Amino acid sequence: MSPHFDALEIRDPAERERDLFSVLPHFLSGAVAKAEGLAAWLSGCDLSKIVDRAALARLPVLRKPELLELQQAKPPFGGFVDPDALEGARVFMSPGPIWEIQGAGADPWQAARAFFAAGVRPGARVHNAFAYHMTPGGFVLDTGARALGCSVFPAGTGNTDMQVEAAEAFRPDVYAGTPDFLKIMLERADRDGRDLSSFRIGLVSGGALFPSLREEYRARGINVLQCYATAEFGVIAYESTGPDGAPLPGMVVNENLIVEIVRPGTDDPVPEGEVGEVVVTSLNPAYPLVRLGTGDLSAVLREKSPCGRTNMRIRGWMGRADQRTKVKGMFVDPKQIAELTRRHGEIERARLVVTRDGASDAMALHVETITGTAPDMSAIETTLREVTRVGGRVVLAEPGSLPRDGKVIADEREYSD
Repeated sequence: MSPHFDALEIRDPAERERDLFSVLPHFLSGAVAKAEGLAAWLSGCDLSKIVDRAALARLPVLRKPELLELQQAKPPFGGFVDPDALEGARVFMSPGPIWEIQGAGADPWQAARAFFAAGVRPGARVHNAFAYHMTPGGFVLDTGARALGCSVFPAGTGNTDMQVEAAEAFRPDVYAGTPDFLKIMLERADRDGRDLSSFRIGLVSGGALFPSLREEYRARGINVLQCYATAEFGVIAYESTGPDGAPLPGMVVNENLIVEIVRPGTDDPVPEGEVGEVVVTSLNPAYPLVRLGTGDLSAVLREKSPCGRTNMRIRGWMGRADQRTKVKGMFVDPKQIAELTRRHGEIERARLVVTRDGASDAMALHVETITGTAPDMSAIETTLREVTRVGGRVVLAEPGSLPRDGKVIADEREYSD
């Protein structure tokens, strides 16, 4: 069997660039004819001249807070979806909230390539512990695995005991989910005398895979690789392996996407190798997003991958260009913290601090309250879970003790160990 998913992955880079930009003007013309929100956003731009990266860079970057506002002004999609594509389609609401649509085809989010690069082959059994509720995460990996020819158990999130019981019975080869939940499953199985030794490969996303955790999995005989995915585009980039099965540096950008790295807060591409915000253009006719700023930081690796794939490589996820932060696979936005403080008038100032608790994410909301008020900490904690969909502690801070540095969300996780 070929070591690559298809011939597209090993094209000459110049050929790939010609292929993408030869179809882009026609694609954009058709997209603005169908999606009136996109047409308004790109109004005044001569789309027929978008024939290379320099021309693309002259189009405005659409950032998620702007997309959110446009969707709120004209719910649910803000005019960024082809109305004809809605018939028979799944639609999703991700935290923000931002609405998305599932595109056409067996693998609309292009996840099969990521599975293949991780060593998964047709006939494998996949335990998918990504969420299937409201957000597209579970479906992104589910459709990709099934398009590759795998059978999938749609485990979803939570219910650890039941997931362990199911995995012992199903004997999956592959785990798909957030990086830390596999550890939770394995430790629960160890405690209860369950056998999860069938796992050999992991494909994870939605959080950082720390080197210590990857090595812990490797010691158990499980080779875990990452993919970088978003609700809007699916798999943007993925890790690949060398001859020994060990992950190679960086991530290979997926096919049929145009990825740029731009200076945070501007629309301008940065020099190769410099850290900047990941901006993506997709050729998805159902959801034609052009130069969407993901808010994630990365950088281009100059050398091509030793695995033979010839597309651009990026260094992977390197943090956030804004304060919108992913915790346990879910984005938490400063606007959500603002909503919490609005509901609890006794809170004068709040700061969400994200840290690590072992191999898992943890968050704590530090609050200063108005002098003379008695905050209901339990009620605030309940609201925190309600507005962010992630549980966390609430910590009462001394008046004036929270930093006045403009940060509503402080990510204090260490990614080097």
